Amino acid sequence: MTQSTPTVTGIKLKRQSKLLEVTFDNSQTYNISCEMLRVFSPSAEVQRHGNPILVTHKKAVNITTLEPVGHYAVKIIFDDGHDTGLYSWKVLHNLCSNQTELWQQYLARLRAEKGSREPMIDMNIKYS
Repeated sequence: MTQSTPTVTGIKLKRQSKLLEVTFDNSQTYNISCEMLRVFSPSAEVQRHGNPILVTHKKAVNITTLEPVGHYAVKIIFDDGHDTGLYSWKVLHNLCSNQTELWQQYLARLRAEKGSREPMIDMNIKYS
């Protein structure tokens, strides 16, 4: 017997703390960081046909807009311009319920590839 994926019954964006609160129909509620949602985006741009790229410099990323997609997903638009990931209920449940392990794997990959979570610094350069 296969277990079905819980359905999302509530989503609340906590902009100041950069968290997304997700509630499922099995009464589970999770808080997941905008950074984690961004670096684990299900978009083709990030997932690359099963060979995900390492997304870096997203510690300060936030969500600007949440758009429902039918009764099965949400499109998340981030303030860095990324807007191509559709977060199905299955994807959200996996990220939420496995976030500790997934985050540790992400941090290990960052260390191995000498990546950084810190945002890039904008610089104004003038040439004379």
